[in-house]
Amino acid sequence: MSGNVFGQQPNFWSRSEIGVSVGQMFYLGDLNQCTPFYKSKMAGGVMYRFNLQSRVALRFNVTSGSVEASDQDSRMAVNQNRNLSFASPITEVAGGVEFYYFPFQFGSSKHKGTAYLLAQLGGFYMNPYTYYNGEKVELQPLGTEGQGTALNKHRKYSKYQLCIPLGLGFKFSIGKYISFNADIALRKTFTDYMDDVKSDYYVDPVLLAAASGNNAAALSNRSLDGSRFGRRGNSSTKDWYVYAGGMITFRLGKGRVCPRIR
Repeated sequence: MSGNVFGQQPNFWSRSEIGVSVGQMFYLGDLNQCTPFYKSKMAGGVMYRFNLQSRVALRFNVTSGSVEASDQDSRMAVNQNRNLSFASPITEVAGGVEFYYFPFQFGSSKHKGTAYLLAQLGGFYMNPYTYYNGEKVELQPLGTEGQGTALNKHRKYSKYQLCIPLGLGFKFSIGKYISFNADIALRKTFTDYMDDVKSDYYVDPVLLAAASGNNAAALSNRSLDGSRFGRRGNSSTKDWYVYAGGMITFRLGKGRVCPRIR
């Protein structure tokens, strides 16, 4: 005896998902060394995922948010005296791989949820600024540490930088076409200038004013005691930022239906 049994064969559309994400973004660096979610800001993005198989998926996302920090909030007297602050928009494009701890399958009662690891490579745009005399001032063009002059061997840093998002999360399906996932990922960067602060010490304000202007000198050293011999930053470490959020995704197809004979 034989008969036709209809099954689904995965195709490009059934393996593809698009989604939207909403969450919080914050920064770790010279002005916030270790406090999670300090001055975290709303952020969001869009995502495309291609499920290679039940345990591995490719993921590409665009994320937009902002970060900020201020020495006024520090518990350390030396940082309060430094008196620096900044904020910066962040726009990130990244792609990489999700590794699932358990098999995942849409609409399956047995494989409907899993935890996962996320590893990506990306790039982001930043533009640190602060407020001076009530006005918003972009910091990168000023060269507050003497970049681009004889006072500093380095040129002005780029607003476009590389990052490596590394994180973990969980995912579960809501029926055959919708899934929800939430994750948190640290972004390792290769710059120490997200906050416009890198150099260990201040440059001479008179020489900096002559080379780059009065605003550069004024925003380079805003210390309350006016000393130019304090510690400005930590050149041995790089800056990080973190995005944590939840995401709703939609499967783009249900697969090709084809008969199997048995």
